[in-house]
Amino acid sequence: MSESTDDEQERPVTIITGRVWKRKGGRAEGVHVMLVAPDDDSAVRRALESLAAEGYAEAELDQIGDMQGEPDEEPHLSAYQGALEGEVSIVTFDEPD
Repeated sequence: MSESTDDEQERPVTIITGRVWKRKGGRAEGVHVMLVAPDDDSAVRRALESLAAEGYAEAELDQIGDMQGEPDEEPHLSAYQGALEGEVSIVTFDEPD
């Protein structure tokens, strides 16, 4: 196995939680962004760039941390797998009132 593959497998999937808005002043949606990045600053920058590319006008990020293993249920399981493959995975959900 090559060294770069070992390094990639050792990096945990980062999850960033918060809220996003498609338009300013609109309805908020909850968001979980999963990706693999070398550090928190890079993770936040890539998350914000990806959210903007998906058409979100605003984002409020609350927490960042490393995943402790693979999620059990969809859509987070697919998002986790996508992050391991180098994607920035975005899961949105209705924000409770």
